Amino acid sequence: PTPRCSVMAALWLWCAGARRLWRQSSGRLCALSSAASEPLTVRRQQEGVRQIILNNPKKRNALSLAMLQSLREDILQDIESKDLRVIIIAAEGPVFSSGHDLKELCTQSREHHSKVFDTCAEIMMLLQRVPVPVIAKINGLATAAGCQLVASCDIAVASEISRFATPGVNVGLFCSTPAVALGRSVPKKVALEMLFTGEPISAHDALLHGLLSKVVPEAKLEEETMRIARKICETSRSIVALGKATFYQQMVQGLGDAYKMTSKVMVDNLMLKDGQEGLDAFLHKRKPVWSQ
Repeated sequence: PTPRCSVMAALWLWCAGARRLWRQSSGRLCALSSAASEPLTVRRQQEGVRQIILNNPKKRNALSLAMLQSLREDILQDIESKDLRVIIIAAEGPVFSSGHDLKELCTQSREHHSKVFDTCAEIMMLLQRVPVPVIAKINGLATAAGCQLVASCDIAVASEISRFATPGVNVGLFCSTPAVALGRSVPKKVALEMLFTGEPISAHDALLHGLLSKVVPEAKLEEETMRIARKICETSRSIVALGKATFYQQMVQGLGDAYKMTSKVMVDNLMLKDGQEGLDAFLHKRKPVWSQ
């Protein structure tokens, strides 16, 4: 071949190689860009029902600091809007949540660790302080802080395949913060067995012990969760908000103080516009028209 042909052949081979490398790099960059653009949580709302989806199934929906911050943002978004009546927390993939991101806890500073646990505790308390009911919809495994999240919601509906565990003891990190919510949802001896052994319990056992509100076949999970949500949407937002706040307040009081406080609340409830509307509708056998 002539020198010119050799040069042209070399140039063609170089261009072909460059194109191949560009396609490979472009594919990798697109994959990385797609992964980076995937939100950790997805929020959508329709007819008063807000669904928040934990959206990191590749990491078993681990409650990293970033995931917790995204969840908090989705909970608080327009939280006082009269159009919001119920929040449902669900998850993509076979794991509802595996709890905290252990890799994050192994590699970050003590200050970062404190921020993770403080943020998590804030969210667990926030679930009970927001003025609308929060429903956990579980279809799979919920462990450690994931189990804590379930226990912290007002209502929890799970499929029959779901399981619950606090396995931190097996990796040398006792589930002390999940124990706060778990110990307030199930009997002490059940909680301690879960905490000391790390062994999972079935959805039916979780229902029996009070961690769950309902267990349904997997095919019925969405239908039953939405049925509960829609039923709540038929009630007065202001009355439900008052009732939820009062319930959690009286739970930490002594019996006498609880009755004293709730008796006053019921009198106040009678004076509310929706309180009067509900009673009038009942007496006149008509459907109430709520202000909110």
